[in-house]
Amino acid sequence: MTEPRKVARVVLLDPDDRILLMHGYEPEDPADTWWFTPGGGLEGDETRAEAALRELAEETGITDVELGPVLWQRTCSFPFDGRRWDQDEWYYLARTAQTEAVPTGLTELEQRSTAGLRWWTSAELSAARETVYPTRLAELLRTLLDEGPPHAPVVLAPEIV
Repeated sequence: MTEPRKVARVVLLDPDDRILLMHGYEPEDPADTWWFTPGGGLEGDETRAEAALRELAEETGITDVELGPVLWQRTCSFPFDGRRWDQDEWYYLARTAQTEAVPTGLTELEQRSTAGLRWWTSAELSAARETVYPTRLAELLRTLLDEGPPHAPVVLAPEIV
């Protein structure tokens, strides 16, 4: 078994506590869609925090960011673009006043599998009928907004799709 891919994700909140999510889809089946937090795999010897900021800049164009603590950790496994992805994900809290998001550095695969970005309120996320990853994001965000960041990262249940 190969090592899971190390991934840094960003729970980016604006001054109104809205969260920025990306709209993704399966390249071979554009009707198969979901929402997810910006982020991606580590490159070279960068730290997870460095990867979080780099990925955020590439996927959203947002660079005026205050990176906070790791909120959550999870492992996940899912099929995407004809292969299985096994990931070890850390979710960082980040805040920004820069709400205009324009992807500037999408990879070829990201260009074939993302359909834009959207800021969501906690209420909108709770009412959403679309698929969102991690699957408990609405509940996790509500807890974060109500109670603040956890004292230590919360380990989420593994997700296998």
